[in-house]
Amino acid sequence: MPHFRSAFLAALCLTIAQGAAAETPVTKPVLKVELNAADTTEANCKLTFLITNDLSAPLDKAVYETVLFDREGTVNRLTLFDFGQLPVGRPRVRQFVVPQTTCENLGRILFNGAQSCEGAGIAAGTCEHALAPATRTEIEVLG
Repeated sequence: MPHFRSAFLAALCLTIAQGAAAETPVTKPVLKVELNAADTTEANCKLTFLITNDLSAPLDKAVYETVLFDREGTVNRLTLFDFGQLPVGRPRVRQFVVPQTTCENLGRILFNGAQSCEGAGIAAGTCEHALAPATRTEIEVLG
């Protein structure tokens, strides 16, 4: 009988430990890219992004191929957004002016892929897999 209790308790402890492990979120390094503001100036749209590099290393260069869609879902243009150097854990603000379109006309921004992602110790595909897009505007942001 004592052997049965020991086996039962061991199984119970294992089950509890597995349940706790399943509930513990696994945090992976991310590159947070938030569309913080979108302002129309003259006939152009100025997009302001807040970027936080929570990767394990600084980025020397981060350039994304970006697709801009109008409110009806039609592709307005493909462009490159060069976020430049991004130190670890220090937020950076970058602005891009999209000529000949108003922000009110933009409905969605898609980060289509990383055109360039460079930094010591940065593996290929990191900028794409770690991308965490967000928005504080009415423009939807996807990655």
